[in-house]
Amino acid sequence: MRWLRLVEKLRVPMMLFPSIAILVVLFGGGLLVGVGQSFGYFPVIGLDDFTFAYYGDILTDRGFFASLWLTFRIALISTFLSSVLAVACALVLRDKFRGSRFMTFVFQIAIPIPHLVAAAGIVLLVGQSGMLSRLMVALGLTQTPGDFPPIVYDRAGIAIILTFLWKEVPFIGIVVLAVLQGIGPQYEEIAQTLGANGWQRFRYVLLPLIMPGLLSTSIIVFAFVFANYEIPFLLGVKYPQTLPVMAFENYKDPDLALRPQAMAVSVVLAVIAIVLLVAYKQLAKYAIKT
Repeated sequence: MRWLRLVEKLRVPMMLFPSIAILVVLFGGGLLVGVGQSFGYFPVIGLDDFTFAYYGDILTDRGFFASLWLTFRIALISTFLSSVLAVACALVLRDKFRGSRFMTFVFQIAIPIPHLVAAAGIVLLVGQSGMLSRLMVALGLTQTPGDFPPIVYDRAGIAIILTFLWKEVPFIGIVVLAVLQGIGPQYEEIAQTLGANGWQRFRYVLLPLIMPGLLSTSIIVFAFVFANYEIPFLLGVKYPQTLPVMAFENYKDPDLALRPQAMAVSVVLAVIAIVLLVAYKQLAKYAIKT
């Protein structure tokens, strides 16, 4: 009996062990190797002494802080605008109207589309040789496509932010929409009978109800955008680069001596992302209470 009870207790852990073991070995092993290389332990090229020199190099480099500011700004703006637009779209789509199901379907189309395809679409749409620039020439608003403002490959990262908005607004919006449809209109109706106007109903009734879902998805979006590589690489400028692009460029360099510096940038990027996510979560909780 004791043997059967022990087997029963261990049944779930034993079922999960293969997948957990793979994750621990692959992720944990790669993490240890990366952290070790960031501290200068890279026996392949003759480095076997631990040092903080590589962290010192990047933390005293002005280019690193320019990249950090660009990465943070893109992640913050993309997350904030995605959250605002997602809530606005969810508030519209929760009401039943003719074509609402079709509009909800169209709203979700961007979710399964790869980010690389989205980046290519943004270039074709808002590039100086894209559809909008040619449309403005056809309407007589500009003389040549080159007169269209440079949105792609600009230092402000407008095209990067537009790409993330197109991808992340539906992701957040679907979660918020599900919450709104789950709670129904009764809470707003009660608040309305007590004299609350539209803004008060949203601020004091709907927002606290949707905030857990909005917070969790916006944290995911912020973390993803902050660590994303392909979109800033395709649509960004050569300087300043975002931190993920900087780390990967150093990592793939034929000179293996740059590998520890790339790993140091990656470790700092991960630490900063964790700190920002914790701070973001605490600020959001404080905003809900107030």
